[in-house]
This record gives sequence, C-alpha cells and structure tokens, in this order.
Amino acid sequence: MATRGLGTGKLPPELLRSLVLGRLGAPRPETLVPAAFGVDAAAIAVDTDWACVLTCDPITTATSGAGRLAVHVVCNDLAAMGAEPLGVLATLLFPSGVDAAAIGELMADIDATARRLNVEVLGGHTEVAPGISAPLIVMSGVGKARRDRVLTAGGGRPGDVLVLTRAAALEGTHVLAGDLGARLNSLGVPDSVLDEARAYGEELSVVAEARLAVELGATAMHDPTEGGVLGAVWEMAEASELGFSVSVESIPVRGPTRAICQALGVDPLRLIASGALLIACPDAEALLRGLRQAGVEAARIGTLTDAEGGRKLIHPDGREESIDSVSRDELYRILEETSGR
Repeated sequence: MATRGLGTGKLPPELLRSLVLGRLGAPRPETLVPAAFGVDAAAIAVDTDWACVLTCDPITTATSGAGRLAVHVVCNDLAAMGAEPLGVLATLLFPSGVDAAAIGELMADIDATARRLNVEVLGGHTEVAPGISAPLIVMSGVGKARRDRVLTAGGGRPGDVLVLTRAAALEGTHVLAGDLGARLNSLGVPDSVLDEARAYGEELSVVAEARLAVELGATAMHDPTEGGVLGAVWEMAEASELGFSVSVESIPVRGPTRAICQALGVDPLRLIASGALLIACPDAEALLRGLRQAGVEAARIGTLTDAEGGRKLIHPDGREESIDSVSRDELYRILEETSGR
C-alpha cells in the first residue's frame, strides 16, 4: 500500500528525533550547546570566557522582503541565545530564467538589513539552480557570547513567568499583507490596514530586547518563527521538559493582524511570529518594567509548570485546551490554499 508523503512545514517532533537528532556525527568537547529539539542555535567554546554561536534558517514562504526576513530570522536566533550577531552567510538559489536585476534587488535588501543590525555579510553561495520554481534563501548566522551568558530555550524552570514582547504573528501578518494584498482587498480588508501590516517588516528584529532580557534575568528565550507563539511556547516547554499554562486573552494581537487573520480564517497564535520574543524569567515585574522603560511592548502571557501540569491554553470562557506540537504553520496552509495546490 502506498504511503502518504509529508506535507510542508517543520518535521513532526517524533520524526525530527528519529530521523535527524539521533544522527549528529561525532560529539566534540568544544560544543557547549549541541543540536536539540527547540534549540535554534549551537554554541562552541572559543576560550574560557567566550563562545561562538551559530545558526541557519531558510526563507521558503515569503516573496516580498525575503532578504530582509532572512537576515532578521538568523540574527534573532543568535540573540535569543544571548549572543551578539556578528555576520551572516547567504545561500541564494534562483530558478532558471531569473532576471539578473532580481538577484541584485534581493542582495540589496540583505545588505541594507545587515547594515542596520551592524552585521557583515561574510560570504555564501549564489546560483541559478535546476528544479526550483521560486528563489530560495538559506541564511546562516554567526555571533559571540560570554560563556556564562549563553541561554537556550531549554533553560526554563517551574514557576518561571512567560513574557512576550511586541505581539503575535507580526511576520505572518507582514507576509500575508504583502503577498495576498489583492485577495485581502476582495475580502473587505482596506488598504489602510494592509499598509499598517506591511510596515511590520520594520519591527522584526528582537536583537536589542534579547540583550536587555539577559541583563534582566531571563532563564530561557525563544524566537517564535514557524508555529507562531503557541509553537514557541510548546517548544520551550518541550526543551525544558516542563508544562505550561498560557492565557489566550493575555497574548497581544494587533488590530491589523486580527483583521487579516479573520478574513483568511487563520489562527494568529499559530502564525509565524518573528518580531516577538518569548522570554522565561523568575521575576516578571522587573523584566516587564525594564523592557517598557526601554520602549519595548511586553506582556505576561502565562507560566511554566511542572511537566505533570500539562500544556494548557486557557480560553476566555475558561475552557482548557491541551496543546500538542505546532509543526505546521498557518502560513503554509493559507498559501497552499491560495495557490490551489
């Protein structure tokens, strides 16, 4: 009997563990943070004081502003580990027949974003490749951190409060407004809302607030990308071997995000969410006060609990929903529906 192939999105956790995480080559004594579920970067000892932090990520869903997104995503991953981003390496693959000007535009977008973040484009690879129908970007990032300041998503402790900066689904809202503007207009979403959503592309870096959160006592941080805020909370709990209780009403969702998600039938809590930073900490009031003094929006959204407490999303009516892994982002679903695949 024929077996069904995998759909788009992250590998389900059980497949990631069985097919990938058990096949990681020879362990090295220099490795401080190895590959692990829910951990988006690795750390390698440089000397007794410093670590090199490395990460990589593809951009596979956006067409508008893909170069900018690629730089932000890897720099956010580095920052969520407590590292200062230093450089990126870009692998850029283009379909046959691509206009050379399109390559220049993408690289100009990468260059401008890297300059704003004070990181260097260290290298990479650029190719017109067979077998692809749209540009594909795979970005790697390199950063540095003091060894005693390296954090992971697995550092959460029972009783830690969960804090979210800015709001849910900023990246997803930005991508949908940019790529599906005509459809959203036809569904009644006005241009003023779409313009506000497209401007979220200028809010996707969490480098500054991640640095501040380390100073304010964060125990764990995670950059909510695929799977959105709920995916990030679940991954942090899984990496920390804990449960959680999170309130739907406490998660900030901006008006344009609500309007766009409602029009498309999208759950904003499961929509790709670069631009927010998920932080676990023992002293939420000190963290929130410090972030707000620095001009960073932030809200307390829940708590990490003992594993026996389960992983619960509390709805406004008091209903408790058990949350499993969020391996398929809403963005994949809506883009596939739109393309008719």
